[in-house]
Amino acid sequence: MKLICIGRNYTDHIKELENEKPTDPVVFLKPDTSILLKKQPFFIPDFSDDVHYEVEVLVKINKVGKHIDKKFAHKYYDDIGLGIDFTARDLQAQLKAKGLPWEKAKAFDGAAVIGNWLPKTQFQNIDQINFSLKRNDDVVQQGNTALMLWKIDEIIEYVSKYFTLKIGDIIFTGTPAGVGKVFAEDRLTGYLEDQEMFSIKIK
Repeated sequence: MKLICIGRNYTDHIKELENEKPTDPVVFLKPDTSILLKKQPFFIPDFSDDVHYEVEVLVKINKVGKHIDKKFAHKYYDDIGLGIDFTARDLQAQLKAKGLPWEKAKAFDGAAVIGNWLPKTQFQNIDQINFSLKRNDDVVQQGNTALMLWKIDEIIEYVSKYFTLKIGDIIFTGTPAGVGKVFAEDRLTGYLEDQEMFSIKIK
């Protein structure tokens, strides 16, 4: 399985990082080795002094597809989840400055948190899901899928032009504003609507 990630999908997050608004979805991949094992803490890697949390709505692909039309995209997933795209921001800035790929900053071991899954039938509208992240007792990120530049079905249509989607693939759909640095002993807890989807300790 592969993790397909969408960057710069919320206008407020684009502004906070002073990035240029893209004309097409920004796509990058994480390997399966980047998945943080269940019930394990996240260890801040020794190659970064500025690891950021980025909470994101996730979609799990349920069948093989290629060149999927947007109107059929809803048939390719049944479950919605929540996760974190950990980013070594200092390393990413160095790579971006040289015009190099981001993988070392985004795809290192443990850089992908995958929480619990909920059936999409639990939501009245996939394009209007509230989600949030607490750092300790403070809400640091809040978003709604209505604010995505590219909605879930549009993302599936776009990425399936380039990559065959397979059963078990997971799409990270982008993060809203409020990203920030993690510190040892922090606890990060993510919510879809009011339901807790994950809670992890930082070491």
